[in-house]
Amino acid sequence: MSSKAGRAPKPVAGRRLRRYPRYRCDFPLTATLFAGTTHQSLAGHCRDLSAGGLGALVAADLPTGEVISLTFSLPGSTESWKVRSVLRYRRGYHYGFEFLSLSESHSKTLEIYLPGLPRIDFD
Repeated sequence: MSSKAGRAPKPVAGRRLRRYPRYRCDFPLTATLFAGTTHQSLAGHCRDLSAGGLGALVAADLPTGEVISLTFSLPGSTESWKVRSVLRYRRGYHYGFEFLSLSESHSKTLEIYLPGLPRIDFD
């Protein structure tokens, strides 16, 4: 065993490290947040999807860390999904949501659905 400290691997140029691969997706959604004593529903549009969350355009000023309910249907499906998420990322009006309450059946559906979509991140 070496007495030298180990080195962390150098990141590969252009590589984004994520827990889940991202896939290009295009469908409308509704983002609902609890605002005071009322619920505020905002129309949005999903731009990318993964097993752990999605990226969407929403024309509103949302604070990161907010818990938001997302309602959507995957393209080609009539099933409406309602998923609790937390807002993790923001750049302009592009937001990154992490799923908090994905059911086992929804997870399995994504496992089958996602590989048929084009990847938008690097291997």
